[in-house]
Amino acid sequence: MATKINPKTKTKKASRNFMATLRVFFIKMILWFVGLSLFLVVFFKFVPVPFTPLMLIRAIENKVAGKPVYFSHDWEPLENISVNLQKAVIASEDGLFLQHNGFDFKAMQKAYKNNERGRRIKGGSTISQQTAKNVFLWQGRSYLRKGLEAYFTVLIELIWGKERIMEVYLNSIEMGDGVYGAQAAAEHWYRKDATNLTRRQAAGIAAILPNPRKYTATSSSSYINRRKDKIMRVMNTVGKIEY
Repeated sequence: MATKINPKTKTKKASRNFMATLRVFFIKMILWFVGLSLFLVVFFKFVPVPFTPLMLIRAIENKVAGKPVYFSHDWEPLENISVNLQKAVIASEDGLFLQHNGFDFKAMQKAYKNNERGRRIKGGSTISQQTAKNVFLWQGRSYLRKGLEAYFTVLIELIWGKERIMEVYLNSIEMGDGVYGAQAAAEHWYRKDATNLTRRQAAGIAAILPNPRKYTATSSSSYINRRKDKIMRVMNTVGKIEY
């Protein structure tokens, strides 16, 4: 005599099987993500970053808007980039870059409080966080993106170290409309190599980083000229850079 299976029991068993399959799928996805992210971080510790997601996004934006798709990006080793520019971006973007472990929690807290009041200020993200975002992620303010940014920041701090982070940062960030990296910026704004940037010129590039498609490093507005002056004053306090 055949045993009848309770439909409810069958449904519960199917549900358990589905959940088990789903758990295995997510575990595999996480393992693949961790493995791939570790591979990429180790790979780019030694290999120049050829392009970033932002470069692709900007090219698409310009194409859609009917603008010329201009792209300039020349990788240079850190020793070929003026110390003046290294000091300028530390002075303008991340004064504690050489001391922190990837995060400046006081600056993040200050930015959060000002955002709550409706005043947005620069200073929440460190150079390490900006590098992690520029190289591995997309632009945006979602919790997912910020969480991944923190993850990659920890990885590059542990695997790359400060010197490599600065090298990748100065070779990857947007420094003008279609201009990426120190060498391209030096040629675009001053018609010279990045190794020969003066203190004022370096401060000029650093001054436009909050919005390099809006501001100009030369023939600058009074606002950018004030930023240049402030950056140069802060550069005097940076001292010798030792990675």
